[in-house]
Amino acid sequence: MNTKRTTFDSRLLPYLLVAPQLFITLIFFIWPAAQAVKSSFEREDPFGLATTFVGLAHYGELLQDPNYVDAILRTAVFAVCVTALSMFLGLAFAAAVERLTRTAKVYTTLLVWPYAVAPVVAGILWWFLFNTSTGLMPFFLERLGIHWDHDLNGTDAMILIIIAAAWKQISYNFLFFLAGLQSVPHALMEAAAIDGSGPVKRFFTISLPLLSPTTFFLFIINVNYAMFDTFPIVDATTVGGPAQATTTLVYKVYQDGYVGLNLGSSSAQSVILMLIVMVLTFVQFRFVERRVQY
Repeated sequence: MNTKRTTFDSRLLPYLLVAPQLFITLIFFIWPAAQAVKSSFEREDPFGLATTFVGLAHYGELLQDPNYVDAILRTAVFAVCVTALSMFLGLAFAAAVERLTRTAKVYTTLLVWPYAVAPVVAGILWWFLFNTSTGLMPFFLERLGIHWDHDLNGTDAMILIIIAAAWKQISYNFLFFLAGLQSVPHALMEAAAIDGSGPVKRFFTISLPLLSPTTFFLFIINVNYAMFDTFPIVDATTVGGPAQATTTLVYKVYQDGYVGLNLGSSSAQSVILMLIVMVLTFVQFRFVERRVQY
């Protein structure tokens, strides 16, 4: 069998081709990460003119700080809820659109639009909808006997940022789930239909197991999204309040480092957050991937 292979006349050419990407990665990812690790072991004076090596002091203070421990638990709840809600709705919409014939493209376009919205715009949009003075949602909730006030109630504020963050991510999950459902062999679905299996049974016995690689990929992406990329949403909706009820780990890094100018503690928090995500990713690949059927 004849195969086409690409050959390079110079050994340096492959490295030159990847050099721009490596340069960008080094400048915007590796170098800032290294600086954060370095700063986590130092303490600056109030004027930022001198630094003192303090070792693991910042890490010890963080682990003994009840506010930081609460932020870890709060972030865990937030990440689980955002991941579960966005993936469930993305799969539900994909399953519904996949069964359509004439209007599938129209619904796909409408469902993809939210992904084009910037996170901060998504946060402001949901802030307006749940605004206690002019928002529509508190008005309808009040008719149902539910009093909504995310400015004073920490639970309401957490629900608000979960809804806003999940809404922003549904479109991304929808696209991948729809592509996965469309790649399911029609012969399997037709054979199951001939055997008398209904649409629901065919989905859970054939389509869903074959979506396990897509589900595993989206699970990792959504966890990382909830841990890192939701900062603009929190900042635009609740600003970490009330009483730090919505202060996630990534937002606490901003509050302590940029607002509080405690760069050492903020850098230590960045390192811990990076380690948490790395451990979660390792656990997912080590244990969760075993259940994936390729």
